[in-house]
Amino acid sequence: MKKGQVILAALGILAVAAVAIVSMALEKKSDNQDRFSVSGSGVVYAKADIANITVGLKTEPKRTAAEATADSTNKMNAIIKSLTDLGIEEKDIKTADYSLRPVYNWMENRGQVLMGYEISQNVSIKVRDLAKIGDVIAKTTEQGANQIDNVNFTIDDEFELKNQARELAIEKAKEKAELIASQAGLELGKVKSVYESFDVPMPTPVYANARLEMAADQAKSIEAPSIQTGQNEIRVEVTLVYEVK
Repeated sequence: MKKGQVILAALGILAVAAVAIVSMALEKKSDNQDRFSVSGSGVVYAKADIANITVGLKTEPKRTAAEATADSTNKMNAIIKSLTDLGIEEKDIKTADYSLRPVYNWMENRGQVLMGYEISQNVSIKVRDLAKIGDVIAKTTEQGANQIDNVNFTIDDEFELKNQARELAIEKAKEKAELIASQAGLELGKVKSVYESFDVPMPTPVYANARLEMAADQAKSIEAPSIQTGQNEIRVEVTLVYEVK
């Protein structure tokens, strides 16, 4: 093949490719112009069946790290025993954090002086019997816990509840699409795609909004506090993309 023919053939291939690209771009643009999207929300409410709580202790400064460790270990072992005595399974008790740190004090004539060592330790607890949540707080503080944080309530199996919320969301999205199409003079075609997102807010009682700190001599015998679980809201957001005729 001559050089001129090769060049012409190459130009021909490029021209065909360019036409194909332009055609695809126009088709995609046309597709995008013939789409209509609308969103809907579905919400269901259900009582929580799991309580999550963080229980911990912070020791008074001890002369040595070994003394601080021994003090913390004895108290935490007693705390964990009080939990298992209440029927909390070991699989639902997990150490959340553990820290040993020196404690210093500033003195005018000596500068920074080491006063001793303190330990902060927390365990995360999953309480499956919500009737026991008040007892968990009372019994652990009796055994030396002086920090209670992050009380919240969740639902163990949300699958069916999400299905219900999704069904409501799709129903509302379809109603909205039909109304808007009628008002705008559009004719809806098939649903071409669906996008979903969901949110599970976890309400917490007032008790969980403040840190509970108690001195050891105040925690000898404590009445179990009343903790209100309320309801959890499960929300699913659905976006439907319609073809417009």
